[in-house]
Amino acid sequence: MRLFDFSLKVNGFDIDKAKKVLAEIQAKSDLDFETYIEDQKKAIITYHLEHNSFYKTLGTSIDINDWDSVPIITKRHLQQPLEQRLSDGFTPKNVYINKTSGSSGDPFIFAKDKWCHALTWAEIMNRFGWYGIDFNTSKQARFYGIPLNKKSYYKERIKDYFSNRYRFSVFDLSDAAFEKALAKFKKSEFDFINGYTSSIVQFAKFLKQKDLVLSQICPNLKVCIVTSEMLFDDDKSLMETYFGVPVVNEYGASELDLIAFQNLKDEWQVNSETLYIEILDTNDNVLPYGEEGRIVITSFYNISHPLIRYDVGDVGALSKESTPIKPILKHLTGRTNDIVRLPSGKKAAGLTFYYITKSVIENDGNVSEFIIEQLALNHFKIKFVSRDELSPKKRTLITSEIEHYLESGITVSFERFDKLKRTKSGKLKQFVSKL
Repeated sequence: MRLFDFSLKVNGFDIDKAKKVLAEIQAKSDLDFETYIEDQKKAIITYHLEHNSFYKTLGTSIDINDWDSVPIITKRHLQQPLEQRLSDGFTPKNVYINKTSGSSGDPFIFAKDKWCHALTWAEIMNRFGWYGIDFNTSKQARFYGIPLNKKSYYKERIKDYFSNRYRFSVFDLSDAAFEKALAKFKKSEFDFINGYTSSIVQFAKFLKQKDLVLSQICPNLKVCIVTSEMLFDDDKSLMETYFGVPVVNEYGASELDLIAFQNLKDEWQVNSETLYIEILDTNDNVLPYGEEGRIVITSFYNISHPLIRYDVGDVGALSKESTPIKPILKHLTGRTNDIVRLPSGKKAAGLTFYYITKSVIENDGNVSEFIIEQLALNHFKIKFVSRDELSPKKRTLITSEIEHYLESGITVSFERFDKLKRTKSGKLKQFVSKL
């Protein structure tokens, strides 16, 4: 049984149809593909202007035949209750709902209709297939976080089971934890590694200390696919040396889709099938291939929630060799996360704070921006922008959650701002280590 496909179908995602439609899109000629892009741009705008009151308010000056008249959507626009942003006929009960990680400092809750989410999975499975990975049969070593409250924890474990994957915690990156991980690799037939870049780099450093090559211990291993954070050349080289397999760079956004994926020619190929990617300057003008600017993306198929000319908060450039059917991402600026270091000697991934922010983010949109700074081994400061002051009860809850995920004896201070300082790339880095 193709268990992964089956689990998607049970949850209402028609993966068989999505794979078929994706194949039809990919089979288009260059000329037909350009027509497809223009048709999809007009179709998604027309739909939301007719069926989404939130987008009608934003798009009062849109000329359907003038793409430049379409406004840029920022994360700030989306920081309001989800129900106010859904299209006609959609409710929180008939869409896929999730939260952004807040890596840009502007978290929000988003929705995808089930067809859009099925296409997302079809795209992901297609790209992983380039490296011989089949989600139904290939066993995954997953370096991701996991919620620690019982309901969400067991929900993720069930999903892991149906997805044929074993999850290694990124909350503990100590040598003792990696010894246990190594033992698991010795007795498991993992086909690929997938997860947060910084955590997997730490595992590679551990293997270097032990002078071990992972593929010699786990011969089934084919590839390592990293995501969510910047992959630097020296880290890639380190991982390829001590994993003994290719390291592939993925760039995605949970609210959108897989955005770019390293192909077999070592090009960072952009998803042009379900997304439309633009690079804009500070005045919202489209930049030519080769020039760096803000990455703005349109989701062609999300009819439940408009993500049209959506500023993802990253800066990058498309290669001069790009074409409409095959855009190539030349480089990406940002998405780095530091390692958290604690008094006990324990280390954890900076994206640990993705799970802690679930205690901060509520659907009322109170907290709009935040940065967490590590000032000392036992002292963290949360800088935030909010409509109302955080109550003592909320501050206590946040502190308790940080201790729960990391360790006890941690001091957390809070400072409210009207505006937070952004990095050179225009992003707010969620976690910054001052050590």
